[in-house]
Amino acid sequence: MLVAFSVAPSGTGRADGSVHDAVAAAVKVVRESGLPNRTSSMFTELEGEWDEVFDVVRRATEAVAPFGSRVSLVLKADIRPGWAGELDGKVERLEQAISDAG
Repeated sequence: MLVAFSVAPSGTGRADGSVHDAVAAAVKVVRESGLPNRTSSMFTELEGEWDEVFDVVRRATEAVAPFGSRVSLVLKADIRPGWAGELDGKVERLEQAISDAG
């Protein structure tokens, strides 16, 4: 399965509203998990089996908790049994389709 998620604290008390330290703590958990992952400016994508992916999301969420009075988690999942390598595979097929349409 693929999961795209974003986790951030609120109620941080920071004048600039920045959450980068909290997000860094979450992304560190993801990267240390050993699962295939990719982080962009707004989401982190993660690939693996149901239990292992949601364990990482839970631990990433817990890593953000100390940075504020509450935590917001946005999550989207693509559950496609029997498929692996889709973190890159989906993008490669999209690029090929764009190239073929050109």
